[in-house]
This record gives sequence, C-alpha cells and structure tokens, in this order.
Amino acid sequence: QVQLVESGGGLVEAGGSLKLSCSARGDVTQITTMAWFRQAPGNQRELVAALRYADNKDNPETIYADAVKGRSTISGHISENTVILQMDGLKPEDTAVYYCNIGGVRGLFSDSRVFLSWGQGTQVTVAS
Repeated sequence: QVQLVESGGGLVEAGGSLKLSCSARGDVTQITTMAWFRQAPGNQRELVAALRYADNKDNPETIYADAVKGRSTISGHISENTVILQMDGLKPEDTAVYYCNIGGVRGLFSDSRVFLSWGQGTQVTVAS
C-alpha cells in the first residue's frame, strides 16, 4: 500500500500564509496525479489544486480552483514523491480540513498496481 503523510496546517490570521506538505510512502514507481482537496464543515470535499503528469514529468498540467487562483501554488517533487501547497493571502473562508491525494503506480513488473491514496487530513483555520 501507499500511505500519504501530511504536515503543515494550523491557525493563521487572515492575510497570512501556510505551507502544506504531503509525501507518499511505499513502493511507488510512478506518479500520475498529485492534488489537494479541502472540506469545510457542512460542505462537500472540493478540489483546491492539482498536477497531472502525462508524458512530461517536467511540465505537468496544473489546475487551480477559482477560489484560490492567484493565492496558492502547488508544486510536485516527483523524485521525493512529495507535493507542496503554498497558500498566501489566506481568508477565513479558506478554513477547512485539507487532504492530499496522490495517484500512480506501485510495485514492479507483475506486481505493479495502480493506486490512488488520500492523506489523513490537516486542519487549516484562518482567523478574521
């Protein structure tokens, strides 16, 4: 199995910044997608930002939700199986539990399997 370990998050004042980090641990052989989602109380889980690696590991497709566009930056570090979400200009409405999501292939040869794993979630609270 591939487990995701998140770090970062916490309490910050409006206008502040936070950096979330997520690393995949296990027998990962290829990563195809890296993403961050968030879920606020009473709301559905929503996509914050994502990276999609097709054939070009150096230039993935990048997607941002309109709500965070211009204030957040997602970066993937494939060699370390790590994805970072840098959030600046935080607003109270950014308060939520943030989950990382990484997909790819694990194992080798006949033991290779597609995986899609979720992190345990990390709380981000923005005080007004």
